[in-house]
Amino acid sequence: MARDNSPRVRQRQQLERQQGRRASYDRILIVSEGSKTEPLYFGDIRSSCRLHTANVQVRPSERGTAPIQVVQYARDLFLNGDRHRNVQPRAFEQVYAVFDRDEHDSYFDALRLAESMDGALLNDAKHRVKFAAIASVPSFELWLLLHFEDIRTAVHRDEVLQRLKRHVPGYSKGAGGAFAATREHLETATQRARRLAARYSSFDAPEPYTGVVELVTLLIDLRH
Repeated sequence: MARDNSPRVRQRQQLERQQGRRASYDRILIVSEGSKTEPLYFGDIRSSCRLHTANVQVRPSERGTAPIQVVQYARDLFLNGDRHRNVQPRAFEQVYAVFDRDEHDSYFDALRLAESMDGALLNDAKHRVKFAAIASVPSFELWLLLHFEDIRTAVHRDEVLQRLKRHVPGYSKGAGGAFAATREHLETATQRARRLAARYSSFDAPEPYTGVVELVTLLIDLRH
């Protein structure tokens, strides 16, 4: 009998192989506003912790960098998948949309949309999916700066970047190596970020806040 080598069969076989390599912990989809900085940072954590790429997928938003676009793309990528990037539909237990406050008009709408989808989507195992916004006020670089400075009051994103460069010479948005350059002070940053989270939330902009600490902690804890 001739072997069925149709695209549908090949796709199913590829999925079966991928699932066979998958680890036992949750499948996590991370969609970021930035096309390089955040994907490289979370990708470095994934590599450092030796997490399976079949379980932890990091993708930049391909719909735009406005917060509402990041959340919408994360939702649609979860629901529909992307066979060109080996993302299967509904193949995750947790979905995170990572974006900055900056001066985006859609920031608060994005927070509310993400909240509305938490527990409202079902994955391929018919389980409710955690869906969360990972916001930073004013920017992702606040999380990196907290590794070196204890920020407690509102600060503009340009100042955050300027101060970060004093500690990480040569740092620029889109450059790699941020995790390696800061990981020595990870515990300090975690404590500082959690103190901020105890005082403020992502809705309290312009007060400093970053939810990146929760996502980083989640990924690092997966290795145990």
